[in-house]
Amino acid sequence: MKHIGTFNEDGKGDVGSLLGEVGGWMAGLTETLREAGEQRMEGADPTGQVVAKVSGSGQLLGLSIDPRAMRDLDHLAMAETVVQAIGAARLASAEHLTQALEDMAGAQSAVGAPSDPLKPYIDAVLREG
Repeated sequence: MKHIGTFNEDGKGDVGSLLGEVGGWMAGLTETLREAGEQRMEGADPTGQVVAKVSGSGQLLGLSIDPRAMRDLDHLAMAETVVQAIGAARLASAEHLTQALEDMAGAQSAVGAPSDPLKPYIDAVLREG
């Protein structure tokens, strides 16, 4: 955001322009979250016998179980394997969302705006106690 620098320097600036930038940033965030929610991610247990597919919000969409797992695993081991596959898929979904948000934040800071206008004050409090 290019107008935040003005507020950091003297506390005065064009509020309308700043609000316009915030509105644009919020629209970008909304689009990023919408796109992430539409993603479909997969994850598998360590053996690869169970594969889970989840939505971007982590909702289970599908589960694929190798027939050998049905034959070789008892019900407790099967349950643990399914939980591991779903966890792996949800972790992949979370990593995708994290990367999308980091990319968006990087694009915002590339404009030249400081990432956090309160950072110098917070650092001083942490240094001085």
